[in-house]
Amino acid sequence: MKTKSLFKLLKDLDKPLLIASIALFTFGLLNIVTASSRAAVVNYDVSIYYYFYRQLIFIFLGTIAGIIIIKTDTKYYKIIVPVLFVAAIALNLWALTFEELSGSKNWIDLKIIKLQPSEFSKPIVIALLAILFEKNYRKLRTVNIKHYDIIATLLLIALIIPAVIVLQKDFGTLLIILFIIGMMFLASPILKIDKIKTFICMIILAALGLLVIYLKQGYILNDARISRFTSFLDPCGNYENGGYQVCNSYIAINDGGLWGLGIGKSKQKYSYIPEPHTDSAFAIIAEEYGIYRTIFIFILYAIVLYRIAVIGSKASSLRGRYICIGILSYIFIHIFINLGGMFGLIPLTGVPLPFLSYGGSFVLSLIASLAIVQRICIESKMKKLKIPAK
Repeated sequence: MKTKSLFKLLKDLDKPLLIASIALFTFGLLNIVTASSRAAVVNYDVSIYYYFYRQLIFIFLGTIAGIIIIKTDTKYYKIIVPVLFVAAIALNLWALTFEELSGSKNWIDLKIIKLQPSEFSKPIVIALLAILFEKNYRKLRTVNIKHYDIIATLLLIALIIPAVIVLQKDFGTLLIILFIIGMMFLASPILKIDKIKTFICMIILAALGLLVIYLKQGYILNDARISRFTSFLDPCGNYENGGYQVCNSYIAINDGGLWGLGIGKSKQKYSYIPEPHTDSAFAIIAEEYGIYRTIFIFILYAIVLYRIAVIGSKASSLRGRYICIGILSYIFIHIFINLGGMFGLIPLTGVPLPFLSYGGSFVLSLIASLAIVQRICIESKMKKLKIPAK
């Protein structure tokens, strides 16, 4: 395949996915200005636009990385991704040498910048599993041979980074990566009977893991995390014991009503909701814009998820199909966990809301993931163009 110019490649991008992504990132940037204004000036004594500029820089860097990804054929992933996987393991282990931040050792503090390697690990794990599923497709689909060795190897590789994240005590990221792995195995070429046996084994391992977590309450499940589980059904009734963030999110959403208080007029960002520009971004948006105006966010989310599903269904390669399934699961579970925690449907876990929350590492990971999907879309269109007319 001859290398096309960047302009021609951009013409082959999925436009609905691109437009929805740009719209969400743009709105997220604007919301960060208003949501972080108080924290920036009062808590950290920096400019009101401090977090806005930092997020803009990460989006710019992510865009450059995204362009490189869009120009790179996925057939080279079998060489590139294993190297990145080893690098991700090394970076996650390196993060263990730094001091805890918010109860977790999941950050690399380089003084001028902080990076969260577990965020970069998500698209890498997705791409690696997709390559392995494609490589072992025929063996896994063959009925008259045993597949235990292949499946065990796949599981072992998939669970290396989650094992390191357990050491980091990052419970939210652990759940997300395990969900992604589970969804990819569910959609994998593994035979149905082998999937059932695999998931039984995974359930047993998960049960043992939960038992270990329970026994090690002071290590992974500290008092702050336990309080989130015990208070989520009645956060306002347990305001001082872990329910204050969700309760204040309720107040913000209620105050916003149907049409909102107006841009920049949020009250809950003033010391009531901690770090309102990160995990609680939606609460501030709902307070300022109102429930009716936030509907467009859900419409844009639906477009993003739907287009990734369509691109995956039309992918010209097995790896492309499995990558899209993984990235679809990745974005969906982030939305579900963040908003589920805000609405009190599940215990609150500190994970960013895609496109809208402040967070450099997550932005880089998200843009890279979307760029990979766009590359898969380009390759599918290229293959169709190469089919000779009858």
